[in-house]
Amino acid sequence: MSVPVCTIGLLFHSAVHDETVDEDRVPELGLLTVPEEVWALAVRRAEVIGPLAEAGTAGAEAMEAAAEQLGISRRQVYVLLRRWREGQGVVSDLLPGRSSGGRGGQRLSAEVEAVIREVLRKHYLTRQRKTTAAVHREITRVCRTRGLPVPSLGAITRRIAVLDPHAETTARRGADAARALESAGGQVPPVSGVLEQVQIDHTVVDLIVVDEHHRLPIGRPYVTVAIDVFSRCIVGLVITLEAPSALSVGLCLAHMVTDKRAWLEHLDIEAGWPMAGKPGELYLDNAAEFKSEALRRGCEQHGITLRYRPPGRPHYGGIIERVIGTLMEMVHELPGTTFSNPAQRGSYDSEAKAALTVAELEKWLALAVASYHGKIHGTIAQTPQARWAAGTAQTPAVTVANETAFLVDFLPVIRRTLTRTGFVIDHVRYFSDGLKPWIARRGQLDRFVIRRDPRDISRIWVLDPEGGSYLTVPYRTQSHPAVSVWEHRAAVERLRAEGRAQVDEEALFRMVEQMRTIADTAKSTTRKARRDAERRSKAGAAGPRDKPAVAVPPEDIPAGDAGRASATDAGSVAPFEVIEQW
Repeated sequence: MSVPVCTIGLLFHSAVHDETVDEDRVPELGLLTVPEEVWALAVRRAEVIGPLAEAGTAGAEAMEAAAEQLGISRRQVYVLLRRWREGQGVVSDLLPGRSSGGRGGQRLSAEVEAVIREVLRKHYLTRQRKTTAAVHREITRVCRTRGLPVPSLGAITRRIAVLDPHAETTARRGADAARALESAGGQVPPVSGVLEQVQIDHTVVDLIVVDEHHRLPIGRPYVTVAIDVFSRCIVGLVITLEAPSALSVGLCLAHMVTDKRAWLEHLDIEAGWPMAGKPGELYLDNAAEFKSEALRRGCEQHGITLRYRPPGRPHYGGIIERVIGTLMEMVHELPGTTFSNPAQRGSYDSEAKAALTVAELEKWLALAVASYHGKIHGTIAQTPQARWAAGTAQTPAVTVANETAFLVDFLPVIRRTLTRTGFVIDHVRYFSDGLKPWIARRGQLDRFVIRRDPRDISRIWVLDPEGGSYLTVPYRTQSHPAVSVWEHRAAVERLRAEGRAQVDEEALFRMVEQMRTIADTAKSTTRKARRDAERRSKAGAAGPRDKPAVAVPPEDIPAGDAGRASATDAGSVAPFEVIEQW
């Protein structure tokens, strides 16, 4: 059953849920329940209404210009402006409300929308360049074959109108024809303000780290770094033992947009790192982790534009690559460094000299970043910290109070059908009393949108089918230990290797316990076992094991007043069926 658009952006919960259930909710404002063409319309509205709202009092001339840009009346512009100011200042505030679908018409069903998308992809976005009328005839044929209502030519025209101009021109006329829609010349687009553009990238750290218990080598960790192009300040940093993924990007974004004082206190260091806030634009390379559905929708929801480096033009990412290079040069001073290459390392025994744990490296990097912010930068001819202070004095940065709610918008997406016993995801059952109202009418509901954190699969977030919030749902058997995706996959592979045709939940967690026992016995002798044990301990620290805190809608507040929200928790299992790969 498709979800009415008018229900998607609601900030309140269904009346059938009691207060106890609501405490386990995280808000969702329509990132994944809105059809693409409706979401694109809301994004276009936000591009026009957002700057209009920031300008303060809008005159008649500005309102007329906005109406012309959006193709609506001035009265409708006033309505959208009021909704933006009274809402959260995010794209979903401007989603269209309930509509009759036109004069005597109705909104198209999800099945018809799917046909339109399929035909546009196969027949319109091709070098054959079929006309809109020809595409409409093909849609008519397919709809009649499938027993679906036929959409009007106007409906098809409107959906074509919201296609990305660059992607449309590339598909129909080729890359050469689309070049006119790209930025001119070979220069990286300039920026003029703090957080106007942020670049993110990953690298493996030039350092061997040791485990917490035996202080023996476990290999090289990874770092994800975000830099504000205008000030050259590092605004986000995440250290993991996992290879770069979309989760790394989400964690770095969550670190970027929240006040870092609580994090610095947790590290037990006295250092100033006031740089935090929502970026206007993320500038990324073309790696797969930067093109996930969750990242795209999450960024659109929070008004963050995604842009990618043009292929074959590496200088477009030079700023982030240079700052990562600077950090690695500093890392080369630490015991256990691998240097940049074997020639530099020479006869230095990196493993024998290794001394820092992941936590100690994170603490050292926080101090290194604070030192970097206080030094004169050759390009901007002043310290990054001074440039940040001057920039935020003119345009204050906007931070997020609830880090958990923000991070959920960027977690991997799964879609599952609800059963009488809850959800089953990769052989693991999840259940909560909050599911009971939905179980009673599950035959009328489509598959649910589910989010989960790959570091800990012990709980998931389930989107209310009427939109508005996520319900936190734990294991059905809560005595099971929290495990991460990589640990879960390894257990399944071991069971398959033993000839198990069917993997049941009890056997799965027994195998996890056996593998942990083996790892604990062997971790003093093998580096892989020590690394696995350290990854498990870090995954277990991803969130609290007790009852999750009350989650409220993300609140945008000035960076100087932001308090660190509750830390990210909760779980996510690896995808075996319909799940976005991270």
